[in-house]
Amino acid sequence: MHKKFVNHCTIDLTIIPDGPILIKSGKEGADPTKPDMEFVETYHAGGRSIYLPGSSLKGAIRAHAERIVRTVGKDRRDPNNSDILWANDPLSDKYDYLQKKSAPDIYKLSSFTDQMFGNTSIASRVRIEDAYPDKSQPLKIEERNGVAIDRVFGSVAVGPFNYQVCTAGEFHTKIHLKNFTLAQLGLIGLVLRDLDDGWFGLGFAKSRGLGTVQVKLNQAVVQYPGCELKDKQIHAFGSQKQWPHTFLLGAGEFLESEEAKLYSFPKPDSQDTPVAAQEMDLGFGVQLTWREGTVNDLFERGVRSWSSLLVGSR
Repeated sequence: MHKKFVNHCTIDLTIIPDGPILIKSGKEGADPTKPDMEFVETYHAGGRSIYLPGSSLKGAIRAHAERIVRTVGKDRRDPNNSDILWANDPLSDKYDYLQKKSAPDIYKLSSFTDQMFGNTSIASRVRIEDAYPDKSQPLKIEERNGVAIDRVFGSVAVGPFNYQVCTAGEFHTKIHLKNFTLAQLGLIGLVLRDLDDGWFGLGFAKSRGLGTVQVKLNQAVVQYPGCELKDKQIHAFGSQKQWPHTFLLGAGEFLESEEAKLYSFPKPDSQDTPVAAQEMDLGFGVQLTWREGTVNDLFERGVRSWSSLLVGSR
C-alpha cells in the first residue's frame, strides 16, 4: 500500500503558548551566563532561533492518540478474537508476530495507532514539520528558577537551577497524512482538539503547569493525486471509479474490494462535504480546501467515520 499514493492531507496550524513552555535542548553549554536548561535552537530565516521540533510534537500527539484509543478499545491482543487492536503495549510488545509476514498481514496485525504512526515493520503515515516562530509575532523568552524537593524530608534535593521558557509568540507547522482512512483523520482531529483544550501539554515540566498551548487551525487541504475533475465528478485514473466532486475520500475508496479486504481498509470510506473539489497545480490531480474557520468541519466528518468504526468493532 505504501507503494501507492492515493490521498494526502496537509493541516496547516499555529501553536501559541498559553503560558510558559520549554522543550529542552538536551545538552548543557559551557557558557556560565546561560540557564541550566535551554530551549532547543536552530538556524532559521537567517539567524538562530528557538523552535518546536517535529519529533517532539509527533511524540506528544502519538501518546495522546494512544491514550484516546485505549480509553475505548483494547491494547492487548486476544488470539481468539479478531476485534481491532487499538493500541499496543510498547513496553512488552516485541513485534515478534510481524516477523516474516507479508505486507498486508503486517498492516492488519498492527494496532490502529501503529498503522498511523508506524512501528518496527511499517512506516508512518503521519509526518509533522518543525514548528518555527512567526516573525510577525515577537517571542517573549524569560528565565525562571526552580528546585527539586525531597519527598521524604521536604528539603531541597536538587537545585536551585534556572531554566528558559517561552511565554508568548506563535509557531507555525504542518501535519501531513498520506494514504489515510477517514477514521485516522478523525483521531488526529480529536488530539488537536484536546491539545487546544489543555488536556495535555508539550515539552518539559507539564505536571508543574508548563507546556499548555492553543492550536489555531489555519487551513487543511485534502488531495487525490491520481484523480481528475470532470463534469463535477472526481474520476480515478485507470479505473471506472468516480465520486461527486464534494466527497471526502479515505484510502479504501481507491482500492479494489479484494485489495481493501486484504489490508482491512474500510470500504466504503467517504463523507459528503460542503467543499467543492478543484484541480491541483499544473492541472493534474484533485484537491478540496478547508479555509481558516472551517477546518473543524473536516475533522467532524473524520470523527464520524472513527465513531462508526468504533461502534462496528464492538
